[in-house]
Parts: sequence; C-alpha cells; structure tokens
Amino acid sequence: MNFIKTEIPDVFIIEPKVWLDERGYFFESFKDNLFKKNIGEINFIQDNESKSPYGIIRGLHYQIPPFAQSKLIRVIKGKILDVAVDIRRGSPTFSKQVAIELSEENKRQLFIPKGFAHGFSVLSSECIVNYKVDGYYKKEAERGIRFDDKTLNIDWKINKNDTVVCERDKNFPYIDKAEIF
Repeated sequence: MNFIKTEIPDVFIIEPKVWLDERGYFFESFKDNLFKKNIGEINFIQDNESKSPYGIIRGLHYQIPPFAQSKLIRVIKGKILDVAVDIRRGSPTFSKQVAIELSEENKRQLFIPKGFAHGFSVLSSECIVNYKVDGYYKKEAERGIRFDDKTLNIDWKINKNDTVVCERDKNFPYIDKAEIF
C-alpha cells in the first residue's frame, strides 16, 4: 500500500497494490500495521455502505465531539468525487478541502480524520461506496454544511441541472454559521 500525503496534513490517499491475473484481481483494502505506521492508531469499529445513482451529492456531513468520526472511504462500484473539508477552528487549513476521484478502477481510498466534513458526488451511472468509521453514529451529534457554500466553492463535477440533493442536506447551514470543532 502506498500512503500519499495531500495538501492538508492528516488527510491521506491510499493506493493499494493490485494483483491481476486471468481470474481477475486481488488487493488488500486495509492492513492495520501499515495504517498504524503511516497514519497512526485508528480503531475502526463499523463499516457502512451506500448506493446512489448519477448526480447525487451526499454531504457535507460530520459529527461533533465527543462523537466525531474518522473515515476511510473507498468505491466498490462506479466513480465519485470525494471531498474532505477542514472544519477545525484555528487550523492553518481551515475551510480548505481535498477533492479526489475514487473509483472501482483506481481502487484508491481517502482517509479523513476527525475534524473534517465529508461529502461526495456520484460521477458514474451508479455507485457503491464503502467506508470504515472509528465511532458509532449518533443522530444528536450529526451536523452538516451546505454542499453549495460559496466560500468553499466546491466543484462537484456535476452539471447543476443533474444535481440531486436531499432536503436535509439542502438545509444545512453555510460554514460561517455551522457548529464546528
């Protein structure tokens, strides 16, 4: 596995080594000892999966402390633009983002630590996303930032007319009004 640093410290792109042969492919999607060596001690306790059609934008989501979550995102089928936004007050990269395409072809993953809002847009006709988290979901700790916040200026790589966002996500506050870290 290759752990690639991004412009924001603590956010990593992870590229697995993929073995191909006449049967298909094989790769290790998570290896605890390499994760600890490159990123640190993270105790993933739950795996989540979502399926969405083209044009869906999910996010930007996070949970406030003490229920904040680190996430390891990967795509099983299709392609997404995965986005992590730094919401740590006082951070030199506050409100900055990492946006990367994750797909079944590139098999890349994105590690997002606590203190970041997360969202993605579906760029393929259909997508299945899997993510590990190191904390359980708590509805009362759930928060979000609007996907179309002009100060963040995220290019979701989807034509505005094709964008589908749920009502909850449309009603999240902008980052300057959000309850953040």
